[in-house]
Amino acid sequence: MIYVKDIMSAKVKTIGANASIRDAAVSMARWKIGALVISEGSTPVGIITEGDISRSVAKGEDPDTRLGTIGRKKLVTVPPAERVEVAAKIMTDSRLKKLPVMEDGKLVGIITQTDIVNSSFALVTSLKEMVQARYRPPDFEM
Repeated sequence: MIYVKDIMSAKVKTIGANASIRDAAVSMARWKIGALVISEGSTPVGIITEGDISRSVAKGEDPDTRLGTIGRKKLVTVPPAERVEVAAKIMTDSRLKKLPVMEDGKLVGIITQTDIVNSSFALVTSLKEMVQARYRPPDFEM
C-alpha cells in the first residue's frame, strides 16, 4: 500500500490571508508552484490555486483583493497516514487537484493529482518489470 506520506511534498508554501491576489500570483511564479495554502498565523484556513487566480482575473476582480475573500471557504485536507487511493477519491469527489496534508492540526505537506499519477506510473512500471523478470526465458550458453 502507498500512503499519502510516501508521495506528498513536505515543503508547502503558505501565504497570509491578508495578502492580495497579486501577491499570490507573484509568489507562485517565483516558486514555480500551482497553489499556496492560506494561513492565519500558523493555522491553515484555505488554499489559493492558479485556477482561482485565473477566475478572479476573468471576473475583473481587483488584483489587490485580499485572499481571505476568494480562497476556498472550507479547507479539505487529508492525514499523512491515509491511503493514496482514499486521497484520490477525496480529490475526485471534491473536484480538487491539490490537498493539504494535516497532522495534529499542523500543515505537514501537500499532495497533488500529479503526485498520485507519478506514484501510480512508478508502481505499474515496477510490476511490469517484476512480471518480465519472472517469465523471462533462461539464457542458454552454447
